[in-house]
Amino acid sequence: MKTKWLGVGLLVAPLVYAGVMVALRRSWGKQAVSCQLLADSFLPDIEANNQQPTANSCSVRFSVLIAARNEADTLPHLLEDLRQQTLPAAQFEVILVDDHSTDATAAVVQGTVTDFSLRLIQLARQPGTPTGKKAALQAALAVARAPWVVCTDADCRLGPDWLRSYALLIQQAPTTRFISGPVLLTGPDTVLHRLMGLEFAGLVGVGGACIQAGFPTMCNGANLAYRRDSFAAVQGFAGNEHLASGDDEFLLHKLHAAYPGSIRFLQVEAAVVRTAAPPTLAALLQQRVRWASKWRHYQADAPQRLAVLVLLANVSLAMGPVLWLRQPGLGPWVGAAWALKLGGDVWFLRPVLRLLHRQRWLRMVPLLQLTYAPYTLGVGLLGLRGGYQWKGRQVK
Repeated sequence: MKTKWLGVGLLVAPLVYAGVMVALRRSWGKQAVSCQLLADSFLPDIEANNQQPTANSCSVRFSVLIAARNEADTLPHLLEDLRQQTLPAAQFEVILVDDHSTDATAAVVQGTVTDFSLRLIQLARQPGTPTGKKAALQAALAVARAPWVVCTDADCRLGPDWLRSYALLIQQAPTTRFISGPVLLTGPDTVLHRLMGLEFAGLVGVGGACIQAGFPTMCNGANLAYRRDSFAAVQGFAGNEHLASGDDEFLLHKLHAAYPGSIRFLQVEAAVVRTAAPPTLAALLQQRVRWASKWRHYQADAPQRLAVLVLLANVSLAMGPVLWLRQPGLGPWVGAAWALKLGGDVWFLRPVLRLLHRQRWLRMVPLLQLTYAPYTLGVGLLGLRGGYQWKGRQVK
């Protein structure tokens, strides 16, 4: 009897987790249908006619905000991607804020010739003045002129229809106030980078599916957009400006609370933003600790509940084999728990990886699972402690 109840205990969290994954896969699928209509509205025409869309096909105007610190090597690629946008140059401006770079970031911007409006802002260097991404975005917002703001990072790469896909979604859903877009990690084809990419794809997919299901949990500041007046209405970053991270998710939660039903996920291939994965395991841990450091400051319940469920499911799987060694009768229960958790992951990730053209990463799911429990537990504890290095700065 003791073995039975212990087995049931091991099975509870993976069973609930698998059920949540099935529900999120359903939400992702519903969104895929509506977003396919969006994709069909412009991509086939461009491919068939081999011509640029006309200026009056999308009337939405954007201010593209980019915070940069020591990105002289990557910025030329991003600026070229922006020059290649199919949205007419008259419909967007780019505001780049140099956050106290020690390299030639500012010089790269000043030496770039574009057909769109490009402005450089350099944060003041006086002692006590704000630094970091939120300060940079606030400086850009102070001079932005378009009704819609789009954010990406200085080390990202964009497809030519990136801005136009945002514009078409806004035209089709005019009540939208915040849009989250997909992000793909890129890097060398090593086991470590495939595992990084798979984990990150899961975060992107869960974030998009949760938005579609009506309880937004996460998004990524490398690819998002929001109405400038809505940002002002919820007082922007007020209340979390002291935190280095969270320029994306805190705003997502604020806008969902103030304007329920106004959040969208842009689930089209044209909107995918590519960014380089952390080059080493140590860099990955620093990044994830930075993300985890904001969890205890969430006001919304949905992200916290989801994080607890993921942790419990992974801990159950890690404990199963250990307990099995002591009680061989637990074998079927341990096997069922692993089958539920991995089956839920594969079922959910399949369409997400299809959008990102990384279906081959599905083979890495079992290997990722073996490392995930200690990884998430360690990152979570370090995030609660606070303190990490980012962009050459020590953050408390």
